[in-house]
Amino acid sequence: MAVFAVQYTYIDDAQRLATFRPEHREHLAELLREGTLLLSGPLDDGSEALLIVVADSAEDALAKLDGDPFKRERVIVDRVAREWKVVIGELPGA
Repeated sequence: MAVFAVQYTYIDDAQRLATFRPEHREHLAELLREGTLLLSGPLDDGSEALLIVVADSAEDALAKLDGDPFKRERVIVDRVAREWKVVIGELPGA
């Protein structure tokens, strides 16, 4: 298993994001409990987010996030996963 930084880019519709945010966060909380998700949160103005995921590959990291209600509701316009090799510090669960 490796650690992946996944960046989400959202649609420009704050109301639509707000509508599905509670379900999105519930889903991410479940991934956190199971050990798949280590950290997540919005970047800057909230038009993007960063999620830190444990997976076997970049494709696997994205697949583990496929159940996200934000994906289902098409509020994510782009998702990019990159392996992140932490060399200083420690991540919980990594």
